[in-house]
Amino acid sequence: MILPSTTSTEVAAVRPAVAVLPIGSFEQHGAILPLATDTVVACAVADAIAAAYPVLRLPPITISCSHEHAGWPGTVSISATTLAAVVTDIAASLRESGVDKLVLVNGHGGNYVLGNVVQESRGAMALFPTEVDWLRARAEGGVETGPDLDMHAGELETSLLLHARPELVDPQYAEHDHLAPDRNLLLTLGMAAYTESGVVGRPSLASAAKGAAALASLVAAFAEVLAAFQR
Repeated sequence: MILPSTTSTEVAAVRPAVAVLPIGSFEQHGAILPLATDTVVACAVADAIAAAYPVLRLPPITISCSHEHAGWPGTVSISATTLAAVVTDIAASLRESGVDKLVLVNGHGGNYVLGNVVQESRGAMALFPTEVDWLRARAEGGVETGPDLDMHAGELETSLLLHARPELVDPQYAEHDHLAPDRNLLLTLGMAAYTESGVVGRPSLASAAKGAAALASLVAAFAEVLAAFQR
């Protein structure tokens, strides 16, 4: 689900000390995945976490820092400063209601500023999944391509959507492989310099089973975040 359905009474009964905030984006994912892909992924992770742990699942931030995808129809961005301010305000509001810890469940790799926001929180926030969490999820999910090749709308993202929201995946996804291993100037030149289709990866290798296993790995890894908050 994109929006949580919990009531205030239900939250009061649980009294969660930790909230999870899905953060996605609204950017092109080629012809095979929707603009909201990163939001769908972040929400799928947050939903699975909320089903396994006593946390407050928040509604998602659906537009973030997608400037490297500018020029593709439909892509919308906000500034890093705006994203940081929104997240900081949400954390402050949560503290007023007794929720002192916030986990940013980030589904978009371009949201670099979130790392700084978490760093400045001095232990009140966490960024999840980390690079290590994603690498473990790839391995445990049986994803065959690594992050250097599988960067955008590739095997992992397509697998996660095939598991969580298969109706959003174009039936012809297997015909859209495109590799661009050298993207050294991505932040300067943008994605258009490396792919005409918008895809960088091998969606042909995707499967719902890989998506389910990768998601299960992330849910297990979240226990480390909760343990860190207790230190």
